[in-house]
Formats: sequence, structure tokens, C-alpha cells
Amino acid sequence: MFSSLASKLGSFEDLSILDLFSGSGSLGIEGLSRGSKSAVFVDSHPESISLSRENLKLTGFDKAATLLMMDAVKALQYLSENGWIFDIILIDPPYADKEMSESVIRLLGELSLTSQNGVLVFETDNKSELHPPDNFLLSSRKVYGDTAIWIFERID
Repeated sequence: MFSSLASKLGSFEDLSILDLFSGSGSLGIEGLSRGSKSAVFVDSHPESISLSRENLKLTGFDKAATLLMMDAVKALQYLSENGWIFDIILIDPPYADKEMSESVIRLLGELSLTSQNGVLVFETDNKSELHPPDNFLLSSRKVYGDTAIWIFERID
């Protein structure tokens, strides 16, 4: 996934990342390890936020991170209301929660959370169908076993 992003974005230097449904924080931490300047980690489970915090400390990226323990929809609204802008938004919702995926896609089309060249990276099961949010175009979809990685690029 990060190799595909690197070919589209070039360098990760100075990019800002949103890791939505962050779990252990591995995706956002990978972005930070490639030179991103900051990452926001969002998860509604206290255990996940605690694990992300621990992993950030272990990797030395804790100063570049903001952790938010809240529901993804509320977090997107909060981040938008407070003027946050991201170059990469990583979205890895629970595969079984199709309703959440649809809500997140809809909101990402409505809210201005990405930079002009921003990308959305959505992870789903390989049977899911996603439609690009408003102002985004499907750039690629790759299947790895049971998982599909969707990359949407912002268009204006």
C-alpha cells in the first residue's frame, strides 16, 4: 500500500496523515517512519488508543502524533470543525460494519479534510464495493487475499 502511495505522492516528507480506525496505529506509524510530519490516530476503543500510544512511544514518534478516542464520524466532524487538513487519510473500518463505511465515505465527500492533492486509502474485504466520495476519483483497487485496498485521489 505504501509503495503504491509513494509512486503517486513521491516523498512522504512533510505530509500529514489521519489514521481512522487506527487499532494498533501501525498504518500511521508507517507513514511517520517514511517522513510524514504528523499523524492523527482515531479509534473509539480505549485499548486501541492505549496500544497506539505505547507503539508511538516505542518507535519515538509520539511527539508527532495526536490521539483521539472517539467514534470515527464524530472525529471527522470534530477535525473538520477545527480546520484540520490531511494529505493522506487511512481508513480501515471493521469489515462487517458496512453502515460505518458508507457514513465515513459520505462524510469525506462532504467535509474538506484533504489537501488539494489529498488521497484516501480505504481497506475493505475483497467483496466490498465502494463508490468514490464527492470530489474524489478511484485511482486504484488492489486485492491481497481477502483484503482490498482502494485509493481515491482528490479532484477539483
